[in-house]
Amino acid sequence: MTIGKPRRRPSAGSVLAYGVVLVYAAAMVLPLYYVIISAFKTNETIFDAPITPPTNFTFDEFTRADENVNMTSALLNSAVITIGAGIVALVLAVLAAYGIARKRSRFASAAETSFGLAFLIPGLAVLIPVYLLAVKTHLIHTPRLYLVLFYTATTLPLSVLILVPFFRSIPREIEESATMDGAGWLTVLRYIMLPLVAPGVSTVAILNFLGVWNEYLFASVLTTEASRTVQVALPFLQDPRGANFALLSAGVVITLLPVYVTYVILQRRMQEALVAGSVKG
Repeated sequence: MTIGKPRRRPSAGSVLAYGVVLVYAAAMVLPLYYVIISAFKTNETIFDAPITPPTNFTFDEFTRADENVNMTSALLNSAVITIGAGIVALVLAVLAAYGIARKRSRFASAAETSFGLAFLIPGLAVLIPVYLLAVKTHLIHTPRLYLVLFYTATTLPLSVLILVPFFRSIPREIEESATMDGAGWLTVLRYIMLPLVAPGVSTVAILNFLGVWNEYLFASVLTTEASRTVQVALPFLQDPRGANFALLSAGVVITLLPVYVTYVILQRRMQEALVAGSVKG
């Protein structure tokens, strides 16, 4: 008869650490849970049973949100702007990061430094110049296009800084071997380099999507009623006669749903990027 090893009792430090993690997780999950269940209730039942799930699910508040501020149009505007800016920024970031990572010159080093400095500029400092530029170029009349260009410019620095280390981690011998076989730089980038840096590309895509989708300040200044995004439309759900928390919760759920869907689709690649970064470090 073999005697198993006695189980180690968890130390006070590990118990405290797990407790802190659980409290933090609860602080993150409970507000989201409350908003989601409130969106499927009436405004009266929210206060009668604020924590319990709804017994009779209703989608009336979602319909009312669309009727009040045309959330469908706002969703389409956000999707067009976010996807457009995301694609353009990602293409430019891949090209810039690849060039910086593979060129050993003062120009490449200066370009990388410039992207780092641009990332440090606070958004509020350029609000008035950005608006005046929109007026001078007459792009104020096409706010969707202007926001695509503006968000591309604002997301590009961080995108490049994230992708450069991924390209540098790839051995040059792989690229040189493909070049000797007659492949051009664009073919090498598309068929060899991009699959190897896919986790980094996914990370950039997620971060840019979250940043552009949730941006409020510039969208509120530059958009009109027909072109406003979901973040700009959301405050208009407030009823001047009194707070309708069910209606506001429905609007929040509509706003959050695309974010979570995008994260679920790309989370595996982002986790791979985090693991790769920890191994390199």
